[in-house]
Amino acid sequence: MENKKLFITTLGCTKNQVDSEVMIAELKNRENYILTDIETEADLIIINSCGFINSAKEESIEKTLQLAQAKKDGATLVLSGCLSERYKDELPNEMKNEVDIFTGVGDYHSIVDLIQKRENRFSNNTFLIANEERVITGSVSHAYIKIGEGCNQTCSFCAIPNFKGKLKSRIIENIVDEVKKLVQRGFYDFSFISQDSSSYLRDSGIKNGLELLIDEIEKIDGVVSARILYLYPSTTSMKLINKIAESKKFHNYFDMPIQHISDKMLKVMKRGLGRAGTEALLREMRSIPNSFIRTAFIIGHPQENRADFEEILKFIREFRFDMISVFAYSNEEGTSAFTMDQISEKEIERRMNRIEEVIEEQRIENLLKLVDSEIPVIINGESSESEYLLSGKAIYWGEDIDGEILINDREIEDIVFGKIYLCRITEFAGDYLMATVLNEI
Repeated sequence: MENKKLFITTLGCTKNQVDSEVMIAELKNRENYILTDIETEADLIIINSCGFINSAKEESIEKTLQLAQAKKDGATLVLSGCLSERYKDELPNEMKNEVDIFTGVGDYHSIVDLIQKRENRFSNNTFLIANEERVITGSVSHAYIKIGEGCNQTCSFCAIPNFKGKLKSRIIENIVDEVKKLVQRGFYDFSFISQDSSSYLRDSGIKNGLELLIDEIEKIDGVVSARILYLYPSTTSMKLINKIAESKKFHNYFDMPIQHISDKMLKVMKRGLGRAGTEALLREMRSIPNSFIRTAFIIGHPQENRADFEEILKFIREFRFDMISVFAYSNEEGTSAFTMDQISEKEIERRMNRIEEVIEEQRIENLLKLVDSEIPVIINGESSESEYLLSGKAIYWGEDIDGEILINDREIEDIVFGKIYLCRITEFAGDYLMATVLNEI
């Protein structure tokens, strides 16, 4: 039987990537689909959409319209994911000429059934991977591990609980089993993710769930490198920070989006922890040797005045994070901030331009500090920058989010993609760190 071709595009966060990988495996194993990166050749096109903020929603709609126009005669186009779930009452009517099948966030594991029946389906429960197989995409060494779905927080700006529901954690044994199977397939670098990872197992009444999970991952032979993404300030404890610091497998990598630092704004945003408590956590993280601290801020939330914004800038300059993401406030229906008086788009843009300048300046300074150092680097393959360069990342960096190291020289002949090499950082050029491979680790 001739293989059918699947084109899939995943928008939004890495949690969506895990769900897409489940769909790919289902279609590959049950229907003999093979992946293609040419949409006009595909028999099946899937857009796993994002519905978090306005820019993400616009990207999902634009991508859907583009692929609907590009698909060949007889091909099927499926819109899945958060955008489809969030607007399940509107989109099937508004985009019925472009999309053949609509589904949300509860039926990734049932994708074959949906296509066979050619029906729209929005199950009540959000899908949380259990024992489903995945086709890992984008890396031969790294995999994301989803530890939970949904969120119990009530942040003023966030609509995720409205369409993803309350926190639902995977059991530890299930996660351990998945990691062991991936290790057997050659993966050794893992990022553990959920909407609020530090609340893991709190839906079962267990407050130290993430600490328990770390203990179990420590026991797995073959896990070389691990990190946790999306800690939430009010559910992150000093004990958890120190558990990460004591780990032999988890890097001292702390990804905790704080969103603001003004006491007034943290209260308005319903973050559950004020400036003093947030700073105490950050200082504890920074006190740990070789710590890497990533955070995120939202700019222009209702009631943020210029003094509040200046407080963020001052704090960034003084604390010096290793990596920062920044987002312009997006007014989302269904959130408590939706009906507040809004700050003008022009003013938000002005503030965004200022903070992005500071963040970029610090990013470059942080990278320059690595020049002349020797660090372990995972070499992933050829760089998209040039066929003469190889692409890698520092082993402790997050996949795809903390940067790329370009390899332009080597002291050994054979390089195996996916392996770890000791590299000397030689210079910062054209926005990239350049490195020489010294030897395999």
